[in-house]
Amino acid sequence: MLEDISMKLYYARHGETDWNSLNKVLGVTDVPLNSNGKAQALGLADQCLRLGDIDIIISSPLSRCVETASLISSRTSIPFSTDNRLSEWNYGKYEGVDRMGTYSPSKPLFQHAKMGFCERVGETGESLLQLSHRVYSFLDDLPTLYSGRNPLLITHGGVCRVLETYYKSMTPLEFSQYFTDNCELRLWII
Repeated sequence: MLEDISMKLYYARHGETDWNSLNKVLGVTDVPLNSNGKAQALGLADQCLRLGDIDIIISSPLSRCVETASLISSRTSIPFSTDNRLSEWNYGKYEGVDRMGTYSPSKPLFQHAKMGFCERVGETGESLLQLSHRVYSFLDDLPTLYSGRNPLLITHGGVCRVLETYYKSMTPLEFSQYFTDNCELRLWII
């Protein structure tokens, strides 16, 4: 029933970076948008203008998200702020390696390492429990912090994956294979 809807929650992954185009694991390493990523952000801004119901943008503090949010804000006049809880998953020693490769012969493929629930990814990164706690605490606070508003979250692929698990169930395999394209707009009505 639409009268009970308190918020539309839009979210998108940041625009493309050079590491994305090279299929490198990109977590907390701060890599800026490339020219294609900037164009994608402007395309997302045009989508936001057409929608006309986004009130605020909340971004990860990493530069690729801040650049994306800033470009959208400049074109749409929607204000934006940052929240550290939307930062990307820390992938530890996997940062910068080929997404389908390994960082050493004795370590598992990155795709399999993401499925470990309690293990720190890449030995020094965050576990899925740590990431989920951070992202879920943001989502728990969202209805209170932004009551009556329709936010757009600009965040990362790993965070988008966790956002999906907050609202629906996923098997470990579905979770590890979940993917959001750069500047792909998604919506949850909550």
